[in-house]
Amino acid sequence: MKIETTDYQIAPLHKQEKVIDIIQQTEARLAELTGNPITLIAYTKTEGEQKL
Repeated sequence: MKIETTDYQIAPLHKQEKVIDIIQQTEARLAELTGNPITLIAYTKTEGEQKL
């Protein structure tokens, strides 16, 4: 899957251990419910985005 946009960038979570733990727990729970591996990707809006 390839996503091309300038409106979003990967969220900088390198020092956010609690947030990363929550994402990993959510991935695991969703995998249990669906029977398939799940990967969640955290994005953040880039600066200067247009609002509708």
